[in-house]
Amino acid sequence: MTHRWGMAVDLDRCTGCEACVTACRTENNVRIAGPEESAKGRSIAWIRVERYYEGDFPDVRVKFRPVMCQQCDAAPCEPVCPTYASHHSEEGLNAQIYNRCIGTRYCANACPYNVRFFNFGNPVWDRPLDLPLNPDVSVREVGVVEKCTFCTQRISAGKDQAKAEGRELRDGEIKPACVQSCPTSALVFGDLNDPESAVSMLSRSSRGTKLMDDLGTQPKVTYLKKEY
Repeated sequence: MTHRWGMAVDLDRCTGCEACVTACRTENNVRIAGPEESAKGRSIAWIRVERYYEGDFPDVRVKFRPVMCQQCDAAPCEPVCPTYASHHSEEGLNAQIYNRCIGTRYCANACPYNVRFFNFGNPVWDRPLDLPLNPDVSVREVGVVEKCTFCTQRISAGKDQAKAEGRELRDGEIKPACVQSCPTSALVFGDLNDPESAVSMLSRSSRGTKLMDDLGTQPKVTYLKKEY
């Protein structure tokens, strides 16, 4: 059975600690922007934690929402790419082939979630920050758009491990870095084609919503509303 990868985000569990942001940056060799580049809006974050406030002092509530590529089934970023660098994988991921990307940024402009990032310069890591670069993930160079991949290198490694052991993948066996690092298990990853998987059951929750669902992009990330 073909996999169809998705994620559920329980907003009731998210504390806004941003462990997911740090883990993603380390796992995927996401470059660090200095203050000058950040001031120009050129920082890169494959996952960000948005913060919202409700109510008036002293009865103020804070809500956090992690936002990453929504891996849409009807992704606006894909048909606008003239080189097929942005495309839909067999497992439902909005994939990006870096050596096909010619930097038009059409995909980034078409994405309503603001989760695609253009490299305005070659990445530079001051020592010793260059030492822990992940050899399983390519370093993107100037002129290339990059984004969250659901840690596709971990998906491939998990499938290879299961195949070598002659068994099916187990639910929860593959965890993107953000999911693995979340101390409250607010992020759940898995196969939406498996109706018994945790992510499938959460995606069918009455609390489940999609980000900007009215746009018809058919995201595979489900947000579970807070329960007060």
